[in-house]
Amino acid sequence: MHAAFFDGKEIKYDDNYPDPKPGESLVRVSLAGICGTDLEILDGYMAYIGVLGHEFVGVVEQSQNRDLVGKRVVGEINAGCKKCDSCKKGMQRHCPNRTVLGILKRDGAFAQLLSLPEENLHLIPENISDEQAVFVEPLAAAFEIKEQVSLENNWKVAVVGDGRLAQMICQVIKLTCTNVTCFGRHKSKLTHLEKFDITTKIGIESSDEQSYDLVVEATGSNSGFRDTMKIVRPRGIVILKSTIASRENLDLTPTVVNEITLVGSRCGLFKPAIDALATGIVSVDSMIDSTFPLEKFSQAIEHAKKPDTLKVFLKP
Repeated sequence: MHAAFFDGKEIKYDDNYPDPKPGESLVRVSLAGICGTDLEILDGYMAYIGVLGHEFVGVVEQSQNRDLVGKRVVGEINAGCKKCDSCKKGMQRHCPNRTVLGILKRDGAFAQLLSLPEENLHLIPENISDEQAVFVEPLAAAFEIKEQVSLENNWKVAVVGDGRLAQMICQVIKLTCTNVTCFGRHKSKLTHLEKFDITTKIGIESSDEQSYDLVVEATGSNSGFRDTMKIVRPRGIVILKSTIASRENLDLTPTVVNEITLVGSRCGLFKPAIDALATGIVSVDSMIDSTFPLEKFSQAIEHAKKPDTLKVFLKP
């Protein structure tokens, strides 16, 4: 099969890459998305070697469950060992022996084919397009916040960051909290949020400092964390959504002094995300940027790195 393989230093196109090993459901990839995590991996995050890509939609070609064959699916990216205490408690995403699609010991979606356990796959309704379906995985991560924190309608909430994940987080939180502000750096990106009645700001004003009940950090940078700590109120809650590849030390002193609750947040359940797209309560269409054929992955990655770019797709 054709695939874009990362050898730990650079990513290369291989038109004779081995097909996935048998034993799991085999999915022919229709469309894959380039994520911020993919870009971080290219900079050394996770020390990963293999086929990148974990946001995808595709059609099942082979499966022990015959009802899945020919069906359009997306897939949860963590595959647990099914034997450890975490797996037995239903927390496969925290399995110490897990593999993670395109991130940890498992080839990903920048290829014609991928494999996942049957239980990881979710059917996609007909009224969700392929482009929209690729957003299910990051949108599920946005909905995970609602699983971890009991949001209150009257909370003053801030999201720091204006990228793809940050924009979905804003929409998800807006379903519960009326007062949501997104702090970003790119006017072109922030404009997409205005139609959802979400306040947008470039830069922090003195009136913003220590004034937000809940702040979600979704920038992927140390400066984003520092900005987050500036605007969360004493005894407020901070949700950490981005994996920071930088090796700089973060100053956690304000966390102790102001008694801030830090919540790490990663993957989420797919059903709320699929339902939100199917019913239209969350919209991702304005974040669809461009599509490149798989063999032009290098141009796609360079485009995805541009500050004003939102979601870029690869089509095997």
